[in-house]
Amino acid sequence: MQSINHHPFTKGLLTWYRQHARELPWRQTQDPYAIWLSEVVLQQTRVAQGLPYYLKLLEVFPTVESLAHADESVLFRHWQGLGYYSRARNLHKTAKLVVSDFQGKFPTTYDALIQLPGVGPYTAAAIASFAFGEAKPVVDGNVFRILARYFGIETDILHSSARKEFTEVAQELIPNDLAAEFNQAIMDFGSLQCSPAPSCGSCPLSLTCFAFQQKRISDFPVKQKKAKQRNRYFNYFIVEQGKRILIRERKEKDIWSGLWEFYLVESPQVEELESIMEMDENLSTLLQGATIQSLKSPKLHILSHQKIHCRAWHIQVPDNLDISMLDGFQWIQPEDFEKLGKSVLLLNLITDNLHLQIFNDSMPR
Repeated sequence: MQSINHHPFTKGLLTWYRQHARELPWRQTQDPYAIWLSEVVLQQTRVAQGLPYYLKLLEVFPTVESLAHADESVLFRHWQGLGYYSRARNLHKTAKLVVSDFQGKFPTTYDALIQLPGVGPYTAAAIASFAFGEAKPVVDGNVFRILARYFGIETDILHSSARKEFTEVAQELIPNDLAAEFNQAIMDFGSLQCSPAPSCGSCPLSLTCFAFQQKRISDFPVKQKKAKQRNRYFNYFIVEQGKRILIRERKEKDIWSGLWEFYLVESPQVEELESIMEMDENLSTLLQGATIQSLKSPKLHILSHQKIHCRAWHIQVPDNLDISMLDGFQWIQPEDFEKLGKSVLLLNLITDNLHLQIFNDSMPR
């Protein structure tokens, strides 16, 4: 491969970027906290979706100290809708670690940054290059796609050896004195130019791109088929007693751990209410003497490896009903529930059923 600063890939990429760079707020700073926050928000999230969350989080938690000292539930409330809540938990954990072990100062090298909770190779490279100028390349799905097409790399990108191979290629291309610009450029190039449906006709790298020259664009990157998504069937019961609702925090190692929800019965398939009652002994107790109303259900909720099918009922129970048999559940005012972190599925369920008096009076539209 030619020397770093004269390789046609690097030259063409930087020339393109200087004409097409996106104006993003985290590119106007070298503050490692702001850069780290943006990278965590944008994991598994498009820029258009993540930008408002980033700006809000930076407003609410302007420093790593303010984030470290915040209650996790407050962070979850502002994270609500971004999904992948393990990111938020690691965000909080890392903030507390930076404050307690590093006096509020982020480590300045890739090797030290990658030791922080939730900071993987991509995020560590981004912080190291953007904040401290270290020549470490960012390597993610976009970079896999760009380099696989340009160099004709046949390695399956889901193979365990792929990251090491693609990182070595990128390391040869990144200029020592323009590390931040190179990484920003390749991010934008993958989003705007060499996307899954690329604009090859206007690409400045097409003359030296293996896939374009060989008419094999659709062959790269090589990627084995994804595992099938699992179908799950959630049956939610909004249990109301005296203008209070019954909720619990999800604790198990599953989706939405740490978020709050209504009474839930998961079934193996779509079931009628009578069948669901037979599956859950406590539900039968809750429904004794209760007024039951079927609710409008949200659309199919799709996660990375799961499809959540949801049905819901509103249950008005007698004022004297004892819930001591329900472990982990508590009564709460609807306006207080609004302040807690919950899944997008439940947000949609509430929005679809604002005709319920408890939500119509207490929830913001």
